[in-house]
Amino acid sequence: MKATAKKKTVVRKAASKAAPARRSSKTKTKGAVKAGGANGYLFRMSKLTKVPAGTGYSTSAGGVVEGERMLVGWIDKPRGTGSRMHTHPNEQFNYVVKGTLKGSVNGKPVVARAGSMVYIPANAPHTLVSTPDEDVIFIAIKDLSHGIIGMAVDGTMSGPHYEPGFGRGKGAKKAKTAKSASRKPAKKSTARAKR
Repeated sequence: MKATAKKKTVVRKAASKAAPARRSSKTKTKGAVKAGGANGYLFRMSKLTKVPAGTGYSTSAGGVVEGERMLVGWIDKPRGTGSRMHTHPNEQFNYVVKGTLKGSVNGKPVVARAGSMVYIPANAPHTLVSTPDEDVIFIAIKDLSHGIIGMAVDGTMSGPHYEPGFGRGKGAKKAKTAKSASRKPAKKSTARAKR
């Protein structure tokens, strides 16, 4: 009996010597909100400031909240646009709230409609594009071994994927990106309109 009591005491002492967890106020994703502390514990995800979620390879953008070990994003992907093949060192789940994502993960085809969830293992090459029918909203959940932005497989950060007829080029349907979504159209002056 005495030996058992000593073991419990030793375990308790070892646990009490562990360093207390420290809360960092910095985020790994530029523009993300740090959960807890002064920022609180409740977030209206669709109302957060949109940050790029795939700079250099995707049109994805949305509000991102980071905890100590996980991040969650409420991500918009305009119809007919998406990510080029890319990877990141953290694993990810994408839960589709609205629309359909089409692409591949680790070479396997994926079609994820609203209500579906896509699992992306760490370092898995993947691409996901919003179908031309409608914009996609998805919830991205990642571990915080890395921020939300990865790297294109081809090593370039030359821009997102656009389906034919969307995005850049003559006669293409304008797809909203994080930059264009925040710009307001210029107003025509009344003097010009009268001419």
